[in-house]
Amino acid sequence: MRKSIFEFMLFQKRLTLAVLLLLGSVVLVQAQPKKVVADKILAIVGDKIILQSDIKNSISDIVRQGGSVPDNADCLLTEQAIVSKMLMLQAQKDSLPVTDEEVEADLDQRVRYFINQMGGSQQTLEEVAGKTIYQIKDDARESVKENKLATAMQKKIVENVKITPNEVKDFFDKIPKDSLPFFESELEIGQIVIYPKASRDMDKYIMDELNNYKKQVETRMITFAELAKRVSQDPGTKDQGGQFQINRNDKDVDPAFLAAAFRLKNGEISPPVRSKFGYHIIQMVDKNGDDAVVRHILMIPPVTDVEINEAKEKLDSVRSRIIAGTIGFNEAAGKYSEDEQAKFSGPFLLNRDGAPYVTIDQLDRDMVTTISTMKVGEYSQPVVFDAGQMKKGVRIVYLKSRSEPHRMNMHDDYSKISQWALAKKKDEALQKWIEAKIPTYYIMIDSQAKNECSNLKKLSEKEGKAF
Repeated sequence: MRKSIFEFMLFQKRLTLAVLLLLGSVVLVQAQPKKVVADKILAIVGDKIILQSDIKNSISDIVRQGGSVPDNADCLLTEQAIVSKMLMLQAQKDSLPVTDEEVEADLDQRVRYFINQMGGSQQTLEEVAGKTIYQIKDDARESVKENKLATAMQKKIVENVKITPNEVKDFFDKIPKDSLPFFESELEIGQIVIYPKASRDMDKYIMDELNNYKKQVETRMITFAELAKRVSQDPGTKDQGGQFQINRNDKDVDPAFLAAAFRLKNGEISPPVRSKFGYHIIQMVDKNGDDAVVRHILMIPPVTDVEINEAKEKLDSVRSRIIAGTIGFNEAAGKYSEDEQAKFSGPFLLNRDGAPYVTIDQLDRDMVTTISTMKVGEYSQPVVFDAGQMKKGVRIVYLKSRSEPHRMNMHDDYSKISQWALAKKKDEALQKWIEAKIPTYYIMIDSQAKNECSNLKKLSEKEGKAF
């Protein structure tokens, strides 16, 4: 009974382990030349095999990425691999849709992640992996598709699972009172943001500077990489000489940047290009189909007090309308806010779980200063804040609620408790499905693995096969 409040975590841990398993063993870009232990089959599900190397490499990748590995990681990952194969096979039987485009997008994202881990160099990645990018993708393509099928099947199994208020209360009542967690003060905070634009004169000055840099590189006064390290205002690529990997279909890169980059030939430098981040010049390092390695120099036109005061005046007018009741806060945010999050998930700050409740440690320093003198229900005056990447923003802040530090209870924490109860119910539905389906699949598990892992013994008791 004591662990009931934490049972929902088991569901999430299983999902995390599944992702790590596939991320590690599918995109195994790290070469293992010193590996001498012979590989062996740990399990077979239908016509799919699970190798010991899949599990070992997954654990190695978790460690490399700074993750913690439990003592029984081998057992947990093997169990999850078996379940994932079952889910994938069932998804194929049910003809769940997973398109080639989705698989390719997933492959591109994973490869770019590993390229960034290698300092933004595709060449370094290929040297470490002992494979070209296209070979890495070919080797991973089938497993990535299996992963997406398994995920789709899991969603189908639990998509109709709902929770009632009585079930939430029953879940809460079963939690031992001495196990109830303590919550720090939480806040609901909304914001309407404007990012002041630099003047035309400042834009022209920056473009002239970039044209001058372009000329310096083209006349071989300095290399592009050396210049990027010296003057670029992109902290993420500056130390690498402005170099990073892009893909023509990358949704995380500004479209104007992508279009300008892919018009270039290898070695060519673009004229100044404007994106949502500022102005760039781009050098094409290597282009191969929809993938490319580029260098860029970013310069951000500074805004002056004139532009900041104009933004303040605009937001002050919006604030007056909100207070007068002629426009609602959410409507005003949708109409005037330039914060990208507001376009998709609304104007309220979200915590790591996607809920609109944040703690003080999740706020930026300027926000902490702003709300320190505010009362619940108040709207701040327009205030300037540091928006990162050398940008300034202006915002009005709405402090909707502030809870006191407290022990978890149904009155203050119903939303959290409901989420946990639903996660537990979904986990139970998934486990029920697994138990029902195990006898319908051909499953074999290595005898040594079963002897060492109690969780695998439970699977073997149901399927009754070993080798």
